[in-house]
Amino acid sequence: MEEVAAVPYLMAAIGVAGVAALLWKALGPQRPPVRSVLAPDDDPEFIRGLNRKRQQPGDEG
Repeated sequence: MEEVAAVPYLMAAIGVAGVAALLWKALGPQRPPVRSVLAPDDDPEFIRGLNRKRQQPGDEG
């Protein structure tokens, strides 16, 4: 009969653990946003640098 009396406590413990896991997912530490990596030909700063280098006079490598 002791096993029957332990079932509600076991169910309550599982329920509390489930609620705690859901709260952790919802309110836990946030991950930093993932920044996508740009290829050099898609990076506007890289293109600007190329244009600046191309426009400099007397630097005919």
